[in-house]
Amino acid sequence: MKVKTPSKLEKILAAGHYAVTSEVGPPRGSDPENITKKAEMIKDYVDAINVTDNQTSVTRMCSLAACIRLKLMGLEPVLQMVTRDRNRIALQSDILGAASYDIHNILCLSGDHQSFGDCAQGQNVHDLDSMQLIQTARYMRDEGKFLGGGDIGRPPNMFVGAAANPFADPFEIRVPRLAKKVAAGVEFIQSQCIYNMEKFELWLKMSGDRGLLDNVYILAGVTPFKSAGMARYMKNRVPGIEVPDELVKRMADTPKEKQPEEGINICIEQIEHLKGVEGVHGFHVMAIEWEEMVPEIVERSGLYPRPTVE
Repeated sequence: MKVKTPSKLEKILAAGHYAVTSEVGPPRGSDPENITKKAEMIKDYVDAINVTDNQTSVTRMCSLAACIRLKLMGLEPVLQMVTRDRNRIALQSDILGAASYDIHNILCLSGDHQSFGDCAQGQNVHDLDSMQLIQTARYMRDEGKFLGGGDIGRPPNMFVGAAANPFADPFEIRVPRLAKKVAAGVEFIQSQCIYNMEKFELWLKMSGDRGLLDNVYILAGVTPFKSAGMARYMKNRVPGIEVPDELVKRMADTPKEKQPEEGINICIEQIEHLKGVEGVHGFHVMAIEWEEMVPEIVERSGLYPRPTVE
């Protein structure tokens, strides 16, 4: 039987509202202002704020500490947790640490390979994979037990999420992979950033045909282009992201000084379009190092003010 979580994000979704989340990346140092300043920019425009976990395998302030900073500001964090760096003992320990600060959202990820980052000689752990981390968070919450079988004093009460990339190759396994996450107990999904609307809608339809969308909330990921160069880079250099030629051309045909504005316009158009797509329950706005634009995106998309829930 599902335990009811106190997650504001879950309450927004359960009430039938479009949820809005965004994210902040912790700094390459210990100064908390990097996190708190970003959070101040977006706090009134989102329901929860993801904190990335050593993204791209680059060493940063830990996600848990940054989430605690947000919690102490009265905000709702989403703790991202990768299995790359920790075994099952450390993963369960960090989940308990988050629960001790009443952090009620977790996003379970595998993590980028360490060869992408600043410690290429580091060793992968992957004692558990992302599917098993989903199962672990649910088991700790619903059964009140550790993986080793012992009882947990005050079990963690987490709303359990994961990521999905509808555009990674091979496409044929994208829906079965989502099915595995649903079977593992995932409750919400934040997608990779979407530019190819047609393919994303196909993925949603195929997922719906398997009955998966009855059991999970889908938050569509959007990322605004800052420039034509960014659009070309995302198209040609970032694995698992598909940027249609017409979007690259649209950015390239825009005068350079107006390209940031055009990138925001495209992002807002994407959100407006996705509002009409069955199976979309909200939006994950990934304005990478451009957090100051999140309020405009949310306002102009008709997603502001954010609803309140009890």
